[in-house]
Amino acid sequence: MRKKKALITGITGQDGAYLAKFLLEKNYDVYGTFRRLSTPNFWRLASLGVAKHIHYIPADLIDNSSLIESLKISKPDEVYNLAAQSYVGSSFDNPITSAEFSGLSVLRILESIRQINPKIKFYQASTSELYGKVTEPTQNEETTFRPRSPYATSKLYGHWTTNMYRDAYDMFAVNGILFNHESPLRGLEFVTRKITNAVAKIKLGLQKKLILGNLNVKRDWGYAPEYVECMWLMLQQKKPENFVISTNQAHSIQEFVELAFSMVNLDWKKYVQSNKKYFRLLEVESLLGDSTKAKRKLKWKPKITFEKLIKIMVESDLQRWTDWQNGKHFPWDAANYIQETYTIFRNNR
Repeated sequence: MRKKKALITGITGQDGAYLAKFLLEKNYDVYGTFRRLSTPNFWRLASLGVAKHIHYIPADLIDNSSLIESLKISKPDEVYNLAAQSYVGSSFDNPITSAEFSGLSVLRILESIRQINPKIKFYQASTSELYGKVTEPTQNEETTFRPRSPYATSKLYGHWTTNMYRDAYDMFAVNGILFNHESPLRGLEFVTRKITNAVAKIKLGLQKKLILGNLNVKRDWGYAPEYVECMWLMLQQKKPENFVISTNQAHSIQEFVELAFSMVNLDWKKYVQSNKKYFRLLEVESLLGDSTKAKRKLKWKPKITFEKLIKIMVESDLQRWTDWQNGKHFPWDAANYIQETYTIFRNNR
């Protein structure tokens, strides 16, 4: 029996790495596109033990010819588009770049698929940020979008482009509207990992303070390895449909902070400060998903609780910094960030 083939854009990111591992365990041949600039992020695939099992294809989301070439090389049954400029804060600083990589790139990929083989199934990584300034207590597949950042408006373009190609060309193309999903593989620019990394460093005496933005913001936080399974499940359905994936629970950043510090027996109030410098220009105050449809049709529901998620992340970062102090070598992202290299340099002298 022929192995299925999958092509993942953004394979070096959190979701890409977990999805690659998941598909390899499903006996897929996994291909992944990467940009030369993303080379430092191969640490995620290495940490999961799957780096050597991927077929890598250099490609750029703003280069049509490289996208077409990646399809010709991989001949995929399924394409998962996870590549994007995914940090909301940076999208305000680089709105045009965000539009290119999170919006127009979706059009380029879909048009390339249409030309090469319109039977390829396509997954688009949509986002709960599309909902923006919500007026409803919960958000599902029918909730109105009111995006509040260049990232979200770019993703909205990709979302509707996916819908349009599905309807106009009868392609199997779906949007996964995933609410926030975290893990030890999250980048340090994201608030959840920023918190757990700081908790570990403070516990070990490597950092004194943690400065954050708006502590009252609420999000629906899930566990990334569980969410990538839903991406696959969406492409296994008989007909293409969009799905919201969420835990159906919302918690504030302050709640996240309190739990993270409590797990190492520290009082968060002694270490955490809120600074308006880190507030968004347009804040999305609260997002709470309703994944009833996914539960009914995909037969999926989350297993990892909010508390368990934080425990996993805190313990992982604590183990990393402890291993570093003990001189161990392992795949890690600290050296990719200026603030962390300061810590490493100061303590290596």
